[in-house]
Amino acid sequence: MFEKNLQKDIPRVHKDSYIHDTAVIIGKVKIGRNVFVGPSVIIRADELGSSITIHDNCNVQDGVVVHALSGTEVDIDKNTSLSHGCIVHGSCKVGQGCFIGFGAVVFNSILSDNVIIKHLAVVEGVKILSNKLVPNGAVIDSKVKTKGLKDMPKELRIFTHKVVKTNLGLAKGYKNMRLSKGRK
Repeated sequence: MFEKNLQKDIPRVHKDSYIHDTAVIIGKVKIGRNVFVGPSVIIRADELGSSITIHDNCNVQDGVVVHALSGTEVDIDKNTSLSHGCIVHGSCKVGQGCFIGFGAVVFNSILSDNVIIKHLAVVEGVKILSNKLVPNGAVIDSKVKTKGLKDMPKELRIFTHKVVKTNLGLAKGYKNMRLSKGRK
């Protein structure tokens, strides 16, 4: 479902992206090419002066919430995975090739490229440098805590690429099924 916000901003979605019928996208939202948006996703840029951009080749999996507060932006760069049930709350900048795990929360933060936030972790009010790993259940809410983060292991980098590739296939496949049934 696509809705205008109170300022009459309308979501813009690239024609090559797939948005599940149960997803709700409101306001000043721009979704790039080859993006997969799964069931029960909520993407809201409905507060005054808020915006959300999801760049090419991202996947926003089941139950994800992306929300931008008044006067803020959420920017999710290309080839990034927002996995099941995570929350990205703005303002936030998420770099290229990132992975945000099941049930994780990212609020008022900057993730540089190729950061992995593992499942149920909380990242709040910090900048995380490229190629870092936030472990399962961690709470990273200070500069001191970011300094102790380990580098992302090679096997997790491979895993994140597989997740993106799989979801690109889903986006294309579901989009083609829709087109063959005469729906957009």
